[in-house]
Amino acid sequence: MRFSATAAISAAALLSGTVNADAQSVLSEASSSVASVASDASSAATSATELPELPTFTPTTIKGDFVEQFTDDWEARWKPSHAKKDTKGSDKDEEWAYVGEWAVEEPHVFKGMEGDKGLVVKNAAAHHAISAKFPKKIDNKGKTLVVQYEVKLQNGLECGGAYLKLLRDNKALHQDEFSNVSPYVVMFGPDKCGSTNKVHLIINHKNPKTGEYEEKHLATAPSARIVKTTELYTLIIHPNNTAIIKLNGEQVKEANLLEDFQPAFNPPKEIDDAKDTKPDTWVDEARIPDPEATKPEDWDEDAPFEIVDEAATKPEDWLESEPLSIPDPEAVKPEDWDDEEDGDWIAPTVSNPKCDEVSGCGPWEKPTIKNPEYKGKWTAPYIDNPAYKGVWAPRKIKNPDYFEDKHPANLEPMGAIGFEIWTMQNDILFDNIYIGHSVADAEKFADETFNEKHPIEQLVELSEKPKVDETKPPRSPSDLVFTEDPIHYIKEKLDLFFTIAQNDPIQAIKFVPEAAGGLAAVLVTLLAVIVGVVSMSGSSAPPQVKKAAEKVKSTAVDAKDKVAEAAASGVEQAKAEKRSTRSTS
Repeated sequence: MRFSATAAISAAALLSGTVNADAQSVLSEASSSVASVASDASSAATSATELPELPTFTPTTIKGDFVEQFTDDWEARWKPSHAKKDTKGSDKDEEWAYVGEWAVEEPHVFKGMEGDKGLVVKNAAAHHAISAKFPKKIDNKGKTLVVQYEVKLQNGLECGGAYLKLLRDNKALHQDEFSNVSPYVVMFGPDKCGSTNKVHLIINHKNPKTGEYEEKHLATAPSARIVKTTELYTLIIHPNNTAIIKLNGEQVKEANLLEDFQPAFNPPKEIDDAKDTKPDTWVDEARIPDPEATKPEDWDEDAPFEIVDEAATKPEDWLESEPLSIPDPEAVKPEDWDDEEDGDWIAPTVSNPKCDEVSGCGPWEKPTIKNPEYKGKWTAPYIDNPAYKGVWAPRKIKNPDYFEDKHPANLEPMGAIGFEIWTMQNDILFDNIYIGHSVADAEKFADETFNEKHPIEQLVELSEKPKVDETKPPRSPSDLVFTEDPIHYIKEKLDLFFTIAQNDPIQAIKFVPEAAGGLAAVLVTLLAVIVGVVSMSGSSAPPQVKKAAEKVKSTAVDAKDKVAEAAASGVEQAKAEKRSTRSTS
């Protein structure tokens, strides 16, 4: 059986109060191991931040219905819109134009690949619209639809969208006139403003009876990741009406098109009859006052709620002759006070200090108490209504607009992709768009692009975090703050804990409760994060980083086991002492 480090130490301390020499020896070794772990962790973190050489962008050979990496010929496909934003039905009187500018350039924040360019939103607080037509329309009837693209919020995102639209294929599709009212089939991607933070999934569905389109929203959308590194958004719609959303290759949402969208794709079979009305004789009061109940003869509705307490007596220390307030004896008439102009000067009043030390001052009156005879106004008790018919509801009739679309995953044909957004932050970068029918190709495309640069971007972000000022004088362990330097905090706290625990485990737990409360677990978690970051970088991570991370991991496990061994030794010693005591009693 293996003990957790902190639980085992606590158990040993509580059972024994002392630790034998062998346990002290192991504790000493554990302390050294902990110091080694922290040191190795620091070395691993330092190694991890020694950035590897950036990979160089290479155009992909993967094919799809539409694959975009914003190479030099991007302007042949993408056209900015010059339309006016339609504000009909809103409370805005002014006319908005899509004046936001677009550019294709490399990122300037946490760059992870050399020569990798993306489509960038250049203006803050502006309306942007741009689109690109597909080489041929995309019809996913009976097929899986895969939509994947990268979003890099170089300046964060406080209020704005970073979603894309797949536009409906029709003859009226003109890129110069692309706007918020242009008909689309799918809208997908992050959107944040205030407390709203979600990954939109909206499908524009056609009513086969009326020919009208209605937006169907994913009812519980996952949250977007608002970070400055590149994030990969993937949407997969299968022919079995299952929709899957992935962030950075990890599934964060699975939804059923027939069950998890509002309003529902299919209308109800029956609806309320609008012509049906509630009969005048319908009784919908479930309970009524008992008509047979009568007020009791002794019920006095006029009895007051409170009465004078006739049994009360004036306290012996009550000072009736003393006023509650007196002129302030320390107040002095101001030197510039003119009695003729300002009137007679009167000192301000203060609470009578004599009243503070007694029950009260001034005229004494008997207090009031709750009247035991008070009953208030009588009302008849309620009983079940014998005439009650229940809650009335209009009768149901067949829905004349009912239809059943068993395959809403068969979307309308799509002819273009567009970004139509408003945002308060500029420098939002879009890149590596894949639209097709192969999940495997989308994953392979991500391996060539996102998975190559994302780990490096994380390392760049880590390397640019503020460094600890080594010129400052050393601080006491009690003054350390975990968030300022987690590795140093853990090292110092555990070092102090083990030093004290070698002589008195109980005092160690009292003096350094963080250790007893789970610092070892925090250490292992932190090391796992470091190892995770390194392992995600795959072939991009330098060999020395991987080696340091593996050393940290093995040392951490060794330290944890030594702590458990020390605690187990203490427990056995305590049990032996108890047996000895019983045998001699």
